[in-house]
Amino acid sequence: MIHIDGAEGEGGGQILRSSLALSICTQQPFRISNIRANRDKPGLMRQHLTAVKAAGEICDAELEGAELGSRELTFKPRALRGARYAFAVGTAGSCTLVLQTVLPALLTAKEASTVKVSGGTHNRGSPPFDFLQRAFLPLLARMGAKVNIELTRYGFYPRGGGEIRMSIEPVERWSALDLHERGERVHAFAESYVAAVPIHVAQRELDTIGDKLNWSHEQLFLRGLANDQGPGNAVTITMQHEHVTEVFTGFGERGVRAETVADQAIREARMYLAHAAPVGEHLADQLLLPMALAGSGSFTCTDVTPHLRSNALVIERFTGRKTRIEASATGMRVSVV
Repeated sequence: MIHIDGAEGEGGGQILRSSLALSICTQQPFRISNIRANRDKPGLMRQHLTAVKAAGEICDAELEGAELGSRELTFKPRALRGARYAFAVGTAGSCTLVLQTVLPALLTAKEASTVKVSGGTHNRGSPPFDFLQRAFLPLLARMGAKVNIELTRYGFYPRGGGEIRMSIEPVERWSALDLHERGERVHAFAESYVAAVPIHVAQRELDTIGDKLNWSHEQLFLRGLANDQGPGNAVTITMQHEHVTEVFTGFGERGVRAETVADQAIREARMYLAHAAPVGEHLADQLLLPMALAGSGSFTCTDVTPHLRSNALVIERFTGRKTRIEASATGMRVSVV
């Protein structure tokens, strides 16, 4: 059995999610201690417990310690099976982090799968739906994956209530992804989503982005949602290049000015534009695990986060594959070998 110390690396939920996915893919049981040791509230929160139970359900795993607040977990996978699955976080906990856990494994199943997850779709601290749809899944498709994703209902903090559906075909043959140039910019635009929040909030966010990035009105889109999907607000900046698309997000919160929310996304977008590397730091976090499943791959990113280093540790523990990180002329070059 593989033993994982959850306090290693960034000491958060990423170590747990990657361990669950790779345990199923490699059919190796593991025991993790010190779960989320470096967080203000250590142990399994609701969204992490949902991810654990979802991983357990798709492979009929034997679980010990799968309860709220638990700091230790034993996970023993059995046979993985593609099927129809539905998981509910029960709060505004992240749908996308649950999907991040089961997707790699279901790509290696023998049968196709559909997965429905309810909870938060636009949450601080996790990739929003737009990021998965526009930035991550197109690159996964270049690696051989056939995944369709649909947002059927928005879910914002603290209410949640959103829903994402995903259909997954087993990968017939993995292809290595090597991504080191952005290519020419194709399009850039911003969207502000509001539900049961005054429209002027969205307009102020878009005005801030237009002013600070010198964008025209044709690049700014106000997305008013039904009141029963709120209250909630998020703003996204999407930059499409020839070889890669990146998405940057600001999340609305009670008492936080619209201009401040827009500045969250603007700051990340400007950091990306200040580099020549094609892959932003959050997209880099997502790419490492599927590259390990493909057997190899490489990319150049703007920065290397503790999440990425945590993924590298777990990947080596389960697969023996090493991650090389070295500085290059355009950023940080990351390779799975």
